[in-house]
Amino acid sequence: MPENTVITPDIQFVRELKEAGGDTLKKCYQCATCSVVCPMSPDNKPFPRKEMIMAQWGMREELSADPDIWLCHNCNDCSKYCPRGARPGDVLSVMRQKVIKENAVPGFMGNIVTDPKKTLVALAIPFVLFLVVLGLTGHLKIPSGEKIVYSEFFPIRYIEVIFISAVALTGISYLISLNGFWTKMSKQNGLSYTKGFVPALTETIVEFLTHKRFEKCEVNADRKTGHLLVFYAFLGLLITTIWITYYYYVPKIHSPIPLSDPMKWLANLSALALIAGVLILIYNRTKDKGVDTKNSSFDWTFVVMILLLAVTGILTELIRLAGIASLAYPMYFIHLTFVFYTIVYFPYSKLAHMGYRTLAITYSKMTGRDVM
Repeated sequence: MPENTVITPDIQFVRELKEAGGDTLKKCYQCATCSVVCPMSPDNKPFPRKEMIMAQWGMREELSADPDIWLCHNCNDCSKYCPRGARPGDVLSVMRQKVIKENAVPGFMGNIVTDPKKTLVALAIPFVLFLVVLGLTGHLKIPSGEKIVYSEFFPIRYIEVIFISAVALTGISYLISLNGFWTKMSKQNGLSYTKGFVPALTETIVEFLTHKRFEKCEVNADRKTGHLLVFYAFLGLLITTIWITYYYYVPKIHSPIPLSDPMKWLANLSALALIAGVLILIYNRTKDKGVDTKNSSFDWTFVVMILLLAVTGILTELIRLAGIASLAYPMYFIHLTFVFYTIVYFPYSKLAHMGYRTLAITYSKMTGRDVM
């Protein structure tokens, strides 16, 4: 005799999904069209049909440990062909937001950053922190002199203490969150492994570097260009940060760095690539794709924050070159606020997808369910 399974629906979880953008959830009548047309769905236990069932029943714990919601790349082929307009792609997007929130450490940070209504609160934290640091150290003023030097306004040593400490803490928190996700995923799914972790992870990283999976999308295939530009723009900015730190401590070359310096070329090209990538993503989200989709406010918040990060960075440089000190220093302050938001809140923002999706795809490869 098969064992009976008792399911206690979490009605509040269903309400949360609907309010966050999965308002069409209840339209699904389990025809499985979505699982058939999805180019990412494995033949073994395909998605997103089963995820729609779990969502309708409010199975919070099961969805939190489900790797398949991360195999979804939001192609929206499923939403296009859904005969009921249930928009499974949108529902899975909201589910990913909820997983980030459910696994966040500490939990209150997940509540703040994943909730678009609390974006101003999230921005206020670094804003107030910077004001306090500058006030206590006597730097809360526009430096005198014709030459604009940002390190005279906000000394590098203070920035390093703030960011290194914050990144270390959130980095540890992120690893704890990912470890919790991996543990839940392995415990609940319990599939036998056919491949080791390292080979599977290596294959996953190679796919990430090329964004190969986006090529399988039909409705949203052109998103690949925008995502690639954003991905490599961030990589370029990371290299720039390491490069300028080397300048500061080894040859002791201090800012402002001349525009002729190769490091400056990389920084500016990366910033322009970031803006171009974000604009392509925005265009893709707003254009007519032949299917009615609804991007969650969580996704839009991320796009807007990244765009503001790039724009304020370029304005910081242009205003400095123009020699307008009264605008340059405040703009630099604002830019640092968006830098803090992007880097320190990484484990709780849309960028957290990188870790969760990497582990989910790696797990899929290890258990022989990968379709690539």
